[in-house]
Amino acid sequence: MAVAEQASARGFAYTTLTAEELALREEVRAFIKAELPVGGYRPCLGMSADHDPEFTRKMAARGWVGMSIPTRYGGPAHTAVDRFIVVEEMLKAGAPVGAHWVADRQSAPTILRFGTEEQRERFLPAIARGELWFSIGMSEPDAGSDLAAVRTTATRTDGGWLLNGTKIWTSNAHQNHWFIVLCRSSPNEGDRHEGLSQLLVPLRGTEGLEINPIKFLDGSHHFNEVVMTDVFVPDEDVLGEIGRGWQQVNSELAYERAGPDRFLSVYSTFEQLLREQVAQGELSAKAFEAFGRITARYWALRNLSLSISRTIDQGGAPAVEAAIVKDLGTTFEQEMIGLLHDLWGEEPSLDAATLGNQLLAACVLTGPSFTLRGGTNEILRTVASKGLAAWYGVNR
Repeated sequence: MAVAEQASARGFAYTTLTAEELALREEVRAFIKAELPVGGYRPCLGMSADHDPEFTRKMAARGWVGMSIPTRYGGPAHTAVDRFIVVEEMLKAGAPVGAHWVADRQSAPTILRFGTEEQRERFLPAIARGELWFSIGMSEPDAGSDLAAVRTTATRTDGGWLLNGTKIWTSNAHQNHWFIVLCRSSPNEGDRHEGLSQLLVPLRGTEGLEINPIKFLDGSHHFNEVVMTDVFVPDEDVLGEIGRGWQQVNSELAYERAGPDRFLSVYSTFEQLLREQVAQGELSAKAFEAFGRITARYWALRNLSLSISRTIDQGGAPAVEAAIVKDLGTTFEQEMIGLLHDLWGEEPSLDAATLGNQLLAACVLTGPSFTLRGGTNEILRTVASKGLAAWYGVNR
């Protein structure tokens, strides 16, 4: 195959929304306007959103939670593009989607793909109803973005496994019901990617499981450390195949790297600051330039991300494209915080008189995590470079 033909078969293909998809977007916007009127609530920062079970249930009643779940398991069986539309509008508005976020984005698709029929029937309908919430059990102390450096162990015992180890940066573990734990179920004998497994573990009322808060500088609490000491996990809660955890977790990561959440964390702050600037009078030339640059970058990233969703619906597996979008998107989010800070010319403060300034201060506090969560830029660029080399037959 010629290089030009290879490029046409891979990469980012421009796409637009169909009439039905545009109608869904208008429905979502009307819902947001009614539930989250401008000035009537404090916007969240993208996927670092408030944990609001009532709002989650309202979304679930519309079929906007567990969107990939088939109807036979109580889900709406929406497409990836449909989910893109809902997520984009919710994150732009700073909606409180924290309760169902992980379950909708990756836990449900992972259970659907690798789980037993009993697990699908047990978990998926409750996720679709907005009643069951998940956290992620991947990261560990001292491991950075090297998932293969997992030290949490699962040891065989009668009827199941004993789990020992520590997970860190576990978002909303203090509020959610379950998490999927990546662990080592057999000794490392040369290939660190072998001998890993995934277990479904309840976060509430589990003997031997301790949740410790990791607080931000402002005292707020989103991340946690989860310590497991001889936590018993029955065989029925093994997810997928024992020893196939590495392959499964990489599939799970693909769900979280290319969505609008990777470039919309600062959007609600951007919109609020723009609203406040307009209210003060005519925008300066500097402000026009800044807002123009931000809008252009947003639109480019949005089209790249939408292209990936369309590819998924067409049966593709755009892992390389997902890594590229996550790298570009989270880097832009951090650059945007600096751009907005320079534009306002005053130090943001959580105690500021204006909401925009308060939100910008929250962005400054949380911004360093944007290029860490879901894989560091170094990891993503390695994924992208290896993938691109394979596409074009380049020896590295």
